[in-house]
Amino acid sequence: MSDAPVANIDLAAFTADPYPALAKMRAETPIAYVPELGATLITRRDDVHREEKRIATFSSLQPQGLMTRLMGENMMRKDGEAHQAERRILFPAVSPRTVLEHWRGLFAASTTQILDGLADKGACDLVTDYAMPVSAEALKAITGLTNMATAHMDHVSQAMIDGCANYAGNAQIEARCNAATQSIDDHISAMWNNPPPRSALAVMIAGGMSEYSVRANIKLIISGGQNEPRDAIAGTVWALLTHPEQLAMLRDGRRSWHDAFSEYARWQSPIGMSPR
Repeated sequence: MSDAPVANIDLAAFTADPYPALAKMRAETPIAYVPELGATLITRRDDVHREEKRIATFSSLQPQGLMTRLMGENMMRKDGEAHQAERRILFPAVSPRTVLEHWRGLFAASTTQILDGLADKGACDLVTDYAMPVSAEALKAITGLTNMATAHMDHVSQAMIDGCANYAGNAQIEARCNAATQSIDDHISAMWNNPPPRSALAVMIAGGMSEYSVRANIKLIISGGQNEPRDAIAGTVWALLTHPEQLAMLRDGRRSWHDAFSEYARWQSPIGMSPR
C-alpha cells in the first residue's frame, strides 16, 4: 500500500478527460495514491523522467498488470538484460538502415496508393480515410501480418489499448480485448511458416525468440504502432491547418516536416503514461 497522499477521482470523468484531475494533482499532490485506480501516480514530467530509470524501485515487471494478463509478457514489461535480449533480436527489423533500405519505399508506395484513391473524392475524413490506413498498411508490413485487413488492424489495436486501460474492470472491454488478441494470434499462426522477409515476425523467429515472446511482442508492436502514428499524422496536419503561420514556414522552406512532427509530438505526446 502506498504511503503517498490520497487523491480521489471520478473514474468516468477521468476516463473521458483526465487532464483536469491530473492538473489538480500536479498543483496539490504531485505524487498521489489514487484508490480508484489502485495505483500511485507521479504526475510531474521531471519526476517521471528521473524515477522511471530507477528499475530497482520502479520495475517494468508487472505479472498481474493488465498488459501482461491480456497481451502476454512482452519486452516492455521486462528490465535489464531480459529486455535487452529481446530488443536486440527485434532490432534488425526496425533499425535506421532497414528503414532506409526497405521500409521507406514500401511505406511511400502504400501511402501514394491511398492518396490516389482519395484524389477524386473531393473530401475525406483525415483520420479514418487517410491517417488510419496509412498507419495500418505500414504496420501490416513491418509486423509481417500482411494477411490482416487494414480496418481490422486499427480495430485490434484499439481493443488492446482499451483493455490495458480498463482499470474499472468492464467485462465488455475485456472481452473485446481478448477477442482482438485471439485474432492477432490466428493471423500470426497463418504467417508463421512464411513470414515476409525483414518483418518483425521473420526477424524474431529467425533470432530464436520463444513463440510465446514472439506473439507477445507482435501484440506490443500493434498496440502502439497503429494508434500513435495514426494520431500523430492526423494531429500534425490538424495543428498546421489551425496554425497557418506555421504551415507557411513549411511551404517556404524555413522549417521541415521533421520539425513539424517533432513539435507536435512534444506538444501532444502520443504516450502519456509510463506504467511501473
